[in-house]
Amino acid sequence: MNAIAGRARIGDSRLAERLRRETQGEVLFSPGDRGRYATDASIYQMEPVGVLVPRSAEDVAAAMAICREEGIPVLPRGGGTSQCGQTVNRALVLDCTKYLRNVIAVEGDTARVQPGITLGALNEALKPRGMFYPVDPSTWMRCTIGGMAANNSCGSKSIRYGLMADNVRAIDAILADGTRFRFGELPDNLGPDVPPSVADVVAKLRAIGVREAEEIAAKFPHQLRRVGGYNLDALTPDARANGRASLARLLVGSEGTLAFSAALDLKLWPIKPRKVLGICQFPSFRRAMEASQHLVTLDPEAVELVDRTMIDLGRSIPIYRNTIDRIVIGEPDSLLIVEFHGHEDGPLLAALDRLEEMMGDLGLPGQVVRVTDAGFQAQVAEVREAGLNIMMSMKGDGKPVSFIEDAAVALEDLADYTERLNAVFERHGTKGTWYAHASVGCLHVRPVLNMKDGTEVAKMRAIAEECFALVREYKGSHSGEHGDGIVRSEFHEPMFGARIVQAFEQVKDAFDPATPTLPHGLLNPNRIVHPPRMDDRSLLRYHEGYTADPAITPALDWSAWPGPQGGLLGAVEMCNNNGTCRKFDAGTMCPSYRATRDEQHVTRGRANTLRLALTGQIPGGLASDEVADALSLCVACKGCKRECPTGVDMAKMKVEATAARNAARGIALKNRLIATMPRWAPFAAMLAPFVNWPAMIPGAPGLLGFADRALPRFRHNPFHDWECREPDGRANEVILLPDLFNRYFEPENLRAALRVLRAAGADPAVARPPRGTRPLDDGRTLLAAGMIAEARAEARRTLDVLSRWESPVLGLEPSCLTTLRDEFLSLLPGEAAEKLASRAMLVSEWLAQAKPDLALKPIEGEAHIHGHCHQKAFGAFPAAVAALTRIPGLKVTPITSSCCGMAGSFGYEAKNLPVSKAMAELSLLPHIRKTKAEALIVADGTSCRHQIRDLAGREAIHSIRLLERALA
Repeated sequence: MNAIAGRARIGDSRLAERLRRETQGEVLFSPGDRGRYATDASIYQMEPVGVLVPRSAEDVAAAMAICREEGIPVLPRGGGTSQCGQTVNRALVLDCTKYLRNVIAVEGDTARVQPGITLGALNEALKPRGMFYPVDPSTWMRCTIGGMAANNSCGSKSIRYGLMADNVRAIDAILADGTRFRFGELPDNLGPDVPPSVADVVAKLRAIGVREAEEIAAKFPHQLRRVGGYNLDALTPDARANGRASLARLLVGSEGTLAFSAALDLKLWPIKPRKVLGICQFPSFRRAMEASQHLVTLDPEAVELVDRTMIDLGRSIPIYRNTIDRIVIGEPDSLLIVEFHGHEDGPLLAALDRLEEMMGDLGLPGQVVRVTDAGFQAQVAEVREAGLNIMMSMKGDGKPVSFIEDAAVALEDLADYTERLNAVFERHGTKGTWYAHASVGCLHVRPVLNMKDGTEVAKMRAIAEECFALVREYKGSHSGEHGDGIVRSEFHEPMFGARIVQAFEQVKDAFDPATPTLPHGLLNPNRIVHPPRMDDRSLLRYHEGYTADPAITPALDWSAWPGPQGGLLGAVEMCNNNGTCRKFDAGTMCPSYRATRDEQHVTRGRANTLRLALTGQIPGGLASDEVADALSLCVACKGCKRECPTGVDMAKMKVEATAARNAARGIALKNRLIATMPRWAPFAAMLAPFVNWPAMIPGAPGLLGFADRALPRFRHNPFHDWECREPDGRANEVILLPDLFNRYFEPENLRAALRVLRAAGADPAVARPPRGTRPLDDGRTLLAAGMIAEARAEARRTLDVLSRWESPVLGLEPSCLTTLRDEFLSLLPGEAAEKLASRAMLVSEWLAQAKPDLALKPIEGEAHIHGHCHQKAFGAFPAAVAALTRIPGLKVTPITSSCCGMAGSFGYEAKNLPVSKAMAELSLLPHIRKTKAEALIVADGTSCRHQIRDLAGREAIHSIRLLERALA
């Protein structure tokens, strides 16, 4: 049964105990941990024995020795973004991404690195030297160098720089028997200090290279994009004569089946600082394919395809919509993005001229969008790199499936090959999505299939067999970038012939011989050689027993996603494990992972945990401890809602899971008190001196169950609804909706908002509830506690009042105002909530949208503004920045940061304090410490202002206060 066991097996427990005792690494053997590492970005799911997060290469060597003795296979793993199933296995997983991620040394044009460093981190470290590593998969932000070497990764610029095999000079490897050796060029003679086991391996490899040289020349595809099997061509006499004989080259692409890469020596290249793009428009897919062979003659850095499906899906995703609209002319069927890099603008602009001329010669004059602005180029690159994930944003059980997408053929055959393959899809009642590397004839194509349906699984195999037959007909390569894994390894014999496959097996045996307890070796067995069938349903994520738990009924509306459990499972399944949430560059997602680097605390890990719980593969379902632990550090930032290419909204999922746990176990008193604060806050404000006094005593917050830090203080002069008139629908009316936090803790912000709105020509009003009832509430605190029924009641009360008018509804606190645009739709689905959501906005958004004649006096100086997570998630942060830039003389600098780490009550919890501080230290606090003492710090989130004051010792103000100060 393909499920996550409720408890570890006896032998696995012994293994876990030995790992804890004999290594310094983190040992993860819980059902949830095994479940989170049971999948990668492929269609497969295989529960590992357990996980070790090693702190050093010595931990790795010790773990390999223990596993040899215990008869347990070992699986090295990087970012877990593999699409062929090579990073899932019934083995001990070695997750190298948390600790083994350093640049060891850089000398000249060579960098020695640990395997867990990401390509993005490496190139950031190399940038001051004017160097970079050029192999650039679209997952560069989160894929690791070790994983790239294991896959023999390529990227968009392989036409210029080649593959990983061309750019790895040496590998410091740990062999299956524990021997450690640096594998580089294949020498004529091994020195006397070479370990006997290594000498034996090298002797066997030399013999294979000589014996199979003719067969290799005859059967290996003559394509740049050939990464299938082992690189036997690095062992032949021809390779020795051409200076390409390399044992490192043989290890590259071996998918962790031959050795563990403890360190890698990489070939570096000088950075070309200038770049231009020409985006060529084509009326048909075939015209684009025919043009590829001509465009590459212009010597570009890359030529990348974007097809019609990707254009349409990209437009449906808010973060990409504007970019897509800017790069198309009319309604093209396909785009080819042509890149030219260099050191000066003149030659690059001339290259664009030649590109336009060539498009005219091809009968398509005026069909090139020139992109020379660096900022816009970055946006185009983001869309291109998100191609796979944009494709996977399709809702429903039918998804573009990766199993034939890496085939590569010669450019002159590309149009015919793709046309014939589209005909194969049509015969099987499906269609394919196309994107990626037109420059080298390696187009990523994914037929749309429902992998929950056994008939569709059979269709997958039939398509694979027909596709690979076509590839062989065109003398192409069936594996051109993403490796072999489970999905392609079984097709090596038709591709290379039985003799070559036997040579592959001999290479595996030389490095990692079988033993009685390890019949297929220690290292990642049954990949490349001795593989299972690619359509073995017991290995699939959606295996035959996969079904939604019928006992789970969600409390929120998930109907936007089809499927059982009201669409909840479908929403969770939108996570395809691509790992975008593991990024560390700009953006918000995922702040807790950035602080901990634990798979458990990244959006992908949480989504996997929820999927397993919703399908009965984790006992206890949504109320289980495994789910609670996975969500414990989720700060509901909603960064994933905007930045996840498939739109996984973990904040909303956390509300659902918290409600399920409440139903099963009840709500802690402290959580209930925080959640119901809007009900008792009016009385607390009336008794402010007495309520605030206990929290001011050192150590008192700890007695209340909070971290020992300053708690918010109720004001004796809170904002009252009667301070402004009631709405009546008059011209220029805007309705200000006071939130809990600004009403009772910082009322001056709401009073400032009234002044600014009036100065901007608005006629503000404050909506009041029926006489004798408490002020309106958005339900934010109730939702955070999973009290959905109570939150729905508050939403209904607020919606009933605000629906009487059609005036814009404005707010100051991002987390509260955006509840009207987001959670209200899930609490009260229907036209009334949709209308309210359409007119609810932050004051800064209204100022930007209404473009009022707001007279402001100069304020000389600097203002550094930090964006609240929900401002960013809903695209509202630019409006806050724009509002401040209206102030003459003020230099406004947006702070590049993720979550501040406070996140409502999260940072006040004693158990969360270390992570809360770690989030703030990632980028926010370092930026503030560098600012001048007289500079202004601006943050529109209440939590953000408290975090900045507590941890940086600086007072931050709401942007509305700065605008009030500038009123003429």
